[in-house]
Amino acid sequence: MKGRLIVFEGTDGSGKTTQAQMLCRRLEREGVPYHLIDFPRYGNPFAEPARLYLEGTLGKAPGDVNAYAASTLFAVDRFASYREDWGPFYEAGGLIVANRYTTSNAVHQASKLPEGERMAFVEWLFDLEYRRLGLPAPDRVLYLDMPTEVTVRMMRRREHDAGTHADIHERDQAYLRRCREAAGAVAFACGWTVIACAEGGEPRTPEDIHQQVYGNIQDLL
Repeated sequence: MKGRLIVFEGTDGSGKTTQAQMLCRRLEREGVPYHLIDFPRYGNPFAEPARLYLEGTLGKAPGDVNAYAASTLFAVDRFASYREDWGPFYEAGGLIVANRYTTSNAVHQASKLPEGERMAFVEWLFDLEYRRLGLPAPDRVLYLDMPTEVTVRMMRRREHDAGTHADIHERDQAYLRRCREAAGAVAFACGWTVIACAEGGEPRTPEDIHQQVYGNIQDLL
């Protein structure tokens, strides 16, 4: 019996983690069994290549590592996670909630390529992970669309309040803008569910966005 896979996707700062957690809390209240996965799995040895890339060890700017090479680093972690962690639950018919997935590379890495090459890259990426590595394709991808200027404002506030530091993606505002542009085209071409996360230049409340999220996944429960 095939399981179901719901993926939260979006550019940096769009609220993926918040929305994934809110959905999981609601599933718990309603007695729906689920398993939450989150990528990259920092601290796991199979995620180390992706961490080194994001920390800037392989290049100080996103474009220093090409889209295909960077995506392969993340694919290693996803394949290992399926074998180590959530594969048996999914294969038994379980519900998986993913905070980022293969689709993250479609969002972040496609923007490194000329517009005319992006969909060929996405097709290569999905073929690599869903067919050749045998990972399940999502049943629903919820793309959280946040304007770049709002994203940057929120990330700067988060860094100040939490004392965190941005990775090489988050530090590059021009890259974030290209990601949003590329992601919009990929989301449309792949039939992702697009959820606008801002109105009038200000972010919507997490509760408001959650209600829209839940309305778009009820058929999978």
